[in-house]
Amino acid sequence: MTTTTPTAPVAVTSRRAWAALAVLLAGMFMSLLDTTIVNVALPSIEGSLDANEATLSWIISGYALAFGLVLIPAGRFGDRFGHKWVFFTGLAIFTLASLACGLAEDSVQLIVARVVQGIGGGIFFPPVTAFIQLMFPPMKRGKAFGIMGAVIGISSALGPVVGGLLIEALGAEDGWRWIFTVNLPIGILALIAAAFLLPKGSEGKRLSTDGVGLVLLSASLVAILVPLIQGQDEGWPLWTYLSLAAGVILLVIFAFWERRLAARGVEPLVPPHLFSHAAFTGGTILALVYFAAFTSIFFTISILWQSGLGHTALESGLVSIPFAIGSIIGASQSDRLAGKLGRTVLVLGVAMVTVGLGAAWLVLLLVPAADLTNWDLLGPLLVAGIGSGFFIAPNARFIVATVDRSEAGAASGVIGTMQRIGSAVGIAVIGSVLFGNISAANIQGPADVGPAFVNAATIAMGVSVCFSVVAFLLVFTLPKKVTLH
Repeated sequence: MTTTTPTAPVAVTSRRAWAALAVLLAGMFMSLLDTTIVNVALPSIEGSLDANEATLSWIISGYALAFGLVLIPAGRFGDRFGHKWVFFTGLAIFTLASLACGLAEDSVQLIVARVVQGIGGGIFFPPVTAFIQLMFPPMKRGKAFGIMGAVIGISSALGPVVGGLLIEALGAEDGWRWIFTVNLPIGILALIAAAFLLPKGSEGKRLSTDGVGLVLLSASLVAILVPLIQGQDEGWPLWTYLSLAAGVILLVIFAFWERRLAARGVEPLVPPHLFSHAAFTGGTILALVYFAAFTSIFFTISILWQSGLGHTALESGLVSIPFAIGSIIGASQSDRLAGKLGRTVLVLGVAMVTVGLGAAWLVLLLVPAADLTNWDLLGPLLVAGIGSGFFIAPNARFIVATVDRSEAGAASGVIGTMQRIGSAVGIAVIGSVLFGNISAANIQGPADVGPAFVNAATIAMGVSVCFSVVAFLLVFTLPKKVTLH
């Protein structure tokens, strides 16, 4: 989540501030809902557009990657030109791209529209936190950020449920299109409200947009993600390994370029001195790894429930309800607990996520495919949801607390980018593991489909558990206490 330090405060009445926050969070809710709502539609998209497995991964990862890559530049443009019109522009792009997704006639059109949709979401995401800083005094800011954190967790968890309801109501052929086009009326209303309710703000100092750095970072991440997504589908040819190596090399070049800009006194895309703080480095890796674990579980469950076990999209979406309820419970208490327990609330949160995912892995391992139902995952996902609610709301503020206050805006931008890239990497890795094991299974007839998918999902869920365990260890790099208000 990207925060910025405005050059001047904006006076907004309390009532109008909360109304403006509702508009901002409506946009945020849509953009984050779209990270998971599509999961339950993947089997329908596969049948409707004759999409292959790599395409399904791209539909999720392409959105998350594009979203993450524009967060920092969008925050910079907001500083320079005012956050209101950056929010408005991003929301307009997101809304139009949602329409394009719904009208897509083939896989390529859908992937391109999803990437543009992700760009729009990434553009209007940074102004949300910037406006919270602008509109609310310190004593109310913690509550506003707490609500925002709850929206982040709940929107991601509710995605599969909303998607399942739409497909159940409108059918597999048209339902997946409505998952995207339903954003159109919401987006138009939010645009109208934003024009009237959001304060204009002040233009800040002129900042370097570091175009070379953005190109290097984007190219490196694409070079790494493309083989992770396409490799399994194409049998891991030589180009996949060369692309991975090129991605690593480009990341190294990016690091040297950023250091060079900083040495010349030019504002880099990612200030290198942030990583002189060991705790901040650990925290950014934590953001990437946690979101890789968090978002990938819905992908695994959706493919298993529909393609493997033959359940409907709605039944697949309903599996995530315990997680959504748990997220609401956890998020509602996270701000209070963080004030009392400090870092311990994050430790508790990730521990519960790890235990919940571990229990879900055991269910998949021990329960026969023919006997597997939604009820078997209720307890594990409820525990994981509560833990996620504890973690998501306060974690970024703990990571930002590892650097000087003057560096908070840049640090928040890096964290938000790492969260979205983590989502993309998680889907890429889990998709490769899941589809790879399905392809390797010896499926002789319909009776073999369920067990083969359960076995593949068990392995994929095991990888998500490993991500979560690493995240648990990384929590201890964060400061034990931080002032949250």
